[in-house]
Amino acid sequence: MSAAVLDDVRQTVAEVFFVDALQVSADSSPESIPAWDSMGHLNLVLAMEQKFGMTFDSDQIPQLTSVQAIAEAVAAKIE
Repeated sequence: MSAAVLDDVRQTVAEVFFVDALQVSADSSPESIPAWDSMGHLNLVLAMEQKFGMTFDSDQIPQLTSVQAIAEAVAAKIE
């Protein structure tokens, strides 16, 4: 996974949840971002799909529980 993918995922997470991108790390998750609830998770998945021009399989979506996990899933689909 490239650093650029991780940075793009971090930026998108920050935009979706209205937090400073500097506060978003690879370890960020619903436990560390209060707005990351079930509805927020769906909004985040949609934002990632639009940003990267790809779709997640329905069985992948529940596993996208951290910035790192999302970046790895995105990288696997686009690289």
